[in-house]
Amino acid sequence: MKLSSHLLQRLLRLGPPLTRDLVVQRDLRVPMADGVELLADRWVPRGREEDGLPVALVRTPYGRRGVQGGGSVRLLAERGFQVVVQSARGTFGSGGVFEPFLRERADGLSTLEWVVKQPWCAGSVVLVGASYMGFAQWAVADSLPPEVKAMIPMVTESALTLEFLRADGFSLETPFEWGVMVAGQERRFAVLRQIAQAPRNRRALASLPLSGADLAALGRRSDYLQSILAHDTMADGGTWSGRLDHRHRVAAVSVPVSSIGGWYDIFLPGQLRDFRALQAAGRSARLTVGPWGHLSPHGTPIREAVEFGLAHARGEAPPERAPVRLFVMGGGRQGAGEWRDFAAWPPAGYAPRRFHLGPGGVLGAEPGDAATHDTYRYDPADPTPAVGGVRMGRGSGRVANGELEARADVLTYTTAELAEDVEVVGEVGAEIWFRSGLAYADVFVRVCDVDGRGKSYNVCDGLVSVTGADELGPVQVALWPTAYRFRRGHRIRVQVSSGAFPRFARNTGTGEPHATATVLHAADQEVHHGAGCPSAVVLPVRQQ
Repeated sequence: MKLSSHLLQRLLRLGPPLTRDLVVQRDLRVPMADGVELLADRWVPRGREEDGLPVALVRTPYGRRGVQGGGSVRLLAERGFQVVVQSARGTFGSGGVFEPFLRERADGLSTLEWVVKQPWCAGSVVLVGASYMGFAQWAVADSLPPEVKAMIPMVTESALTLEFLRADGFSLETPFEWGVMVAGQERRFAVLRQIAQAPRNRRALASLPLSGADLAALGRRSDYLQSILAHDTMADGGTWSGRLDHRHRVAAVSVPVSSIGGWYDIFLPGQLRDFRALQAAGRSARLTVGPWGHLSPHGTPIREAVEFGLAHARGEAPPERAPVRLFVMGGGRQGAGEWRDFAAWPPAGYAPRRFHLGPGGVLGAEPGDAATHDTYRYDPADPTPAVGGVRMGRGSGRVANGELEARADVLTYTTAELAEDVEVVGEVGAEIWFRSGLAYADVFVRVCDVDGRGKSYNVCDGLVSVTGADELGPVQVALWPTAYRFRRGHRIRVQVSSGAFPRFARNTGTGEPHATATVLHAADQEVHHGAGCPSAVVLPVRQQ
């Protein structure tokens, strides 16, 4: 479906454009260092082709038309930029072979060298883009020419696959579905095909061994998916940890950065890590985090590109605001939440408070006097499902958790009704004293808000894979950061289980590699609490 610029403007609540009359120069050839040519389109207001307007540069593997041309690119060109949108190597007419993520530094530097030499570039360039396009910015961040005046990375981070390929928690759904999507994105009716593809993807994710999942989904092999499965941890020291990891470039950035994220975005932990690195290095940076997932940041990125990016491109100061602007969910009028400003991330004035798991499903301020435990059985043949939360597409975000909590393989611990609001902003963690009947197991922890009607809605969560799980010990689980106000009369709930499939690969219980595992072992799991085993979730609570 193609949305008009006028309709997009209304949906995104943007101010009026300076013009709607644009000229598009198609298929400009941009030479790379190795002689390969990539294609780019230039969008510019009619009659201003030679005026040297600030350049917004977007480098994308998803095509130069469709959503890009009919959406964000047009909106930027209507509001003071000329926009250069380039197809990544091996995509949509650009030469070479598409190797996801691997060529963005070399190609990005060559592209910048070309842009600043064009007669229509008057020396002001802003890097703009979300997700992959934001990663492409970080890939060149430490080597920017002086013509680049600002960066605006959105729902992204400098090591884009780091969270997916953790040694202690392999995220399956997002890299798999993304790999399937890009493999078919240049076919006719690609969007309709992707919708029809969804059931096939689900069956493929449930198949064993996973090394055949690409064949089951696509009918052919995918080099990207095979590489992900073969190198399923960033610690392998090869392709994935070297050429995809640009964390070391963040502190060396020389231009102001405005970073935009979402509380349910798949890249949020890395994005906050990048912002902390900018803060520690004393760089000019600001952060905005809203109540959205990966695909739904509303109009904030466009507004930020115009207010922040265009101002810096013109040598002006952007509108005054605090370095950190967060949407605190759950509070405000009608419980919808509200925007709040802070000086830093994580913000001052919030202290870690332990909420202890106890007998009878109680979540309390102190650990119980006696040591006890609860049990459940995890069966990877019927894995605990992923419900809402941090996922790339449909079904992500805040959802009702009643059906999930009714499963026998999910434990819940709940506070009494809150006598006053409890505001949580910052990093969230859990310490779960855990033992499995097998040496290999996962621990998934989720924090929920239970409203006055007894409905439970997810706030944040996290998973860790444990080796040596057959020995009782504390398991540290890093949950997604959040900003949330639990309202008076509500209750705080903690779920403990052993999976969230297919968001995370199911733990087979055997320790076999994800790509080749075919045997599934069920296990009885124990969550211990009380004296000597103080299982708890740790929330950063606002101090009075």
